[in-house]
Amino acid sequence: MNVSEFRKRGKEMVDYMANYLEGIEGRQVYPDVEPGYLRPLIPPTAPQEPDTYEDIISDIEKIIMPGAASPACTELETVMMDWLGKMLELPEAFLAGKSGEGGGVIQGSASEATLVALLAARTKVTRQLQADSPELTQAAIMEKLVAYSSDQAHSSVERAALIGGVKLKAIPSDGNFAMRASALQETLERDKAAGLIPFFVVATLGTTTCCSFDNLLEVGPICNKGNLWLHIDAAYAGSAFICPEFRHLLNGVEFADSFNFNPHKWLLVNFDCSAMWVKKRTDLTGAFKLDPLYLKHSHESSGLITDYRHWQLPLGRRFRSLKMWFVFRIYGVKGLQAHIRKHVRLAHEFESLVLQDPRFEICAEVILGLVCFRLKGSNKLNEALLQRIGSAKKIHLVPCHLRDKFVLRFAICSRTVELAHVQLAWEHIRELASDLLRAEKE
Repeated sequence: MNVSEFRKRGKEMVDYMANYLEGIEGRQVYPDVEPGYLRPLIPPTAPQEPDTYEDIISDIEKIIMPGAASPACTELETVMMDWLGKMLELPEAFLAGKSGEGGGVIQGSASEATLVALLAARTKVTRQLQADSPELTQAAIMEKLVAYSSDQAHSSVERAALIGGVKLKAIPSDGNFAMRASALQETLERDKAAGLIPFFVVATLGTTTCCSFDNLLEVGPICNKGNLWLHIDAAYAGSAFICPEFRHLLNGVEFADSFNFNPHKWLLVNFDCSAMWVKKRTDLTGAFKLDPLYLKHSHESSGLITDYRHWQLPLGRRFRSLKMWFVFRIYGVKGLQAHIRKHVRLAHEFESLVLQDPRFEICAEVILGLVCFRLKGSNKLNEALLQRIGSAKKIHLVPCHLRDKFVLRFAICSRTVELAHVQLAWEHIRELASDLLRAEKE
């Protein structure tokens, strides 16, 4: 949708909302739809080609509006998470379908998803241990629980452990900044020998620092064998898995208990929209379900409905699946794939420009839309370059540390970015680097 069409459609949407408000007294307060009403009304998968805007708006009135008082909110979310799961080729166990044990839920952020998974895992292991040894108190178990992640994992993992009241241990990553089986196994055995209770592992696909990938095919079997909850955090990179050429990066997801990525990062869905799937929804509802009378509803005992307040931290929630429905239909799967591929292609263009200048070096393999690079030389030199880039206020780069190196990160983010923008950014960086190196010599 270009700017002129966006302006036109925006005005139409204001009229639609105004008409709704004017006629609201003529609408039913309580819906007369039955649980499961929505799924048969829409296709089982996302369209490959874009749908027309007119068709989407027409479906709002026919499919969404009859589900007043929120059934539509819940039911569309369940179906949209199945749509997205199928786009990613997730194992069937993660899909809700009509009678599956798993399913997806939209969280606010990957941080929330990690915390929810950790709390569910903590509840699950505590109940298992107390069932085997009733004399064990919750406090005695809690002080021995240990969670694990790569030393490259996002700080939100550490924060989840802090909130969850459990120890977190960082597993040293290998030369490609990935968590491998050998390092994890060594730490697990040492902790078990010390009387600790390993229970939760976070594997990162597309780390924040350099977009590295933990080895799921190695780590997964260890978690399954040791009865450890495996949570996959693919916050940024997950969007790319809708492209067949990048799907192999998700191989091993079958070993996971939960999986999460953020469509609001790279799949053109506005913030906030963090997609989380679990193999067994009872693992979440078992941890978070409370049922005061004022939150009960008539169909709850039937088992036919999903109640997402038991899948998350807040009780209240917004209609976030509606924007997923719009995006998936406006772009189609092929349009979303083209968006991802364009960004990856531009990242490799930038990488090639860096490699043509002998003063610079690439610091990590370029897999998706992130390029880690630096001037050959000291950390102080690269810190000075970043300071000049920031002061010029033409482009914005966020740095990281890879081992002992201060590294600059060039991320392809914008929906409207073109090769010309990448080339201009590189020329700007080169000019500032030349000025800096000249000043260093004087």
